[in-house]
Amino acid sequence: MELISPTVIIILGCVALLLFLQRKNLRGPPCIRGWIPWIGAGFEFGKAPLEFIEKARIKYGPVFTVFVMGTRMTFVTEEEGINVFLKSKEVNFELAVQNPVYRTASIPKNTFLTLHEKLYIMMKGKIGTFNLYQLTGQLTEELHEQLENLGNHGTMELNSLVRHLLYPVTMNILFKKGLFPTDERKIREFYQHFQAYDEGFEYGSQMPECLLRNWSKSKKWLLALFEKNIPDMKTYRSAKDNSMTLMQAMLDIIETERKEEKSPNYGLLLLWASLSNAVPVAFWTLAFVFSHPTVHETIMEGIASVFGTAGKDKMKVSEDDLKKLPLIKWCILEAIRLRAPGVITRKVLKPVKILNYTVPSGDLLMLSPFWLHRNPKYFPEPELFKPERWKKANLEKHAFLDWFVAFGSGKYQCPGRWFALLQIQICIILILYKYDCSLLDPLPKQSPLHLVGVQQPEGQCRIEFKQRK
Repeated sequence: MELISPTVIIILGCVALLLFLQRKNLRGPPCIRGWIPWIGAGFEFGKAPLEFIEKARIKYGPVFTVFVMGTRMTFVTEEEGINVFLKSKEVNFELAVQNPVYRTASIPKNTFLTLHEKLYIMMKGKIGTFNLYQLTGQLTEELHEQLENLGNHGTMELNSLVRHLLYPVTMNILFKKGLFPTDERKIREFYQHFQAYDEGFEYGSQMPECLLRNWSKSKKWLLALFEKNIPDMKTYRSAKDNSMTLMQAMLDIIETERKEEKSPNYGLLLLWASLSNAVPVAFWTLAFVFSHPTVHETIMEGIASVFGTAGKDKMKVSEDDLKKLPLIKWCILEAIRLRAPGVITRKVLKPVKILNYTVPSGDLLMLSPFWLHRNPKYFPEPELFKPERWKKANLEKHAFLDWFVAFGSGKYQCPGRWFALLQIQICIILILYKYDCSLLDPLPKQSPLHLVGVQQPEGQCRIEFKQRK
């Protein structure tokens, strides 16, 4: 019988010791791999991703990894992991989103990394809290114009009503007056292509464009729209105050960095960012308010006390008026809390320790605002629509409730959050001032299919509106 040499035994022992020490010091979180190479748990995860995340948390604990489409996504659900996500210098936002930005807007990674911080700082200044209320008059005027087109009485899908108001208002203010079409055929064409692009955005951010023919067609249509209109956007000036639009300020930075060929692509990205979440937030806020008669009645009393009871006049809305109606802002934030994005993400640059696990570099660290906002430790009675909980937030100083992360957190919170909140506040005030409204269907559930952005409704939700007398 042949004996194993002492040298081989020593080598095997060293290898075993090394593997043991690696396992002990670099023990990764439980990993859900699925059984198909590269796709991993993709099929199961894609069926109902929000439910998948919660079931995995219950089964595997507060930190777990999911392998999907060649990517490791490590989810954190409790305080220690959340603090790493929000505060660690070893995780990065820009590197986490550069691939989705390339796939959805065809902006190369080097261009995105060169321009992102400059554009973010500009947007934060232009539509942040300092300059915000300069837009109040323009928003009110644009919304009045769109409300005129609704007529005195009607029934329509609440989502369609919100789109009818916010699509043209946002485009006319942030890009240029007249960018949104006025011809009925062209309006339908725009709706068709933007909704196709928006609804397929999540798939487009992860999959090759060649596999998404209809989505790709709509993306190209929108890029062509911007290509055609960029020259007019550059020279446009407001007839009232000659101020620059947000798009013009963006074009200035892009041209300074000699990236002009990507101007339409940034136009598309700004269009999606400004419309994709504002519309469902306005939808859910109105749907929750109409589904809670006491809240609806209190808001109506507040509007009457500030603007009077008549619903015909084109009244103006000021900063002081908005401060007298805090309940509307509370309702918006509570709707966002309940229908928050499924995930936000960071890329792990160097291994990070969370609990007893080491999350390796290269992983995408994932946090679910949707589920965090449902943790009773942070939000008592989390499933209830309770706008009064926002009374504790210091909104005068632009601070949200602790653990509210729907707009992201840290250095790169959504730069348009205050503009979106202002726009939706004014929109709700004007709708409720002009019309008596009621839902014709129960409050819908959210769709279980979405992780990116505010949750979408599942099923119809019609509204009847009559002009107040």
